[in-house]
Amino acid sequence: MKKLNMLIWKLRIMKDTRGQDLIEYALMAGFVAVAAGAIVPGVASSIKTIFGKVNNVMTSSATQG
Repeated sequence: MKKLNMLIWKLRIMKDTRGQDLIEYALMAGFVAVAAGAIVPGVASSIKTIFGKVNNVMTSSATQG
């Protein structure tokens, strides 16, 4: 019975697509930021700072979880 329950949970997780849109928007925003940094060199330092802050938040979140 336990194996059946685990199989059901795995199938539910594989079908769940609620976070897909968020990931797609984040990837698109990252692409736009990189393209802007390549086109306008003055923006590159600001983009680097923002990505550094995001990296710090993600790293600290991963270590706490």
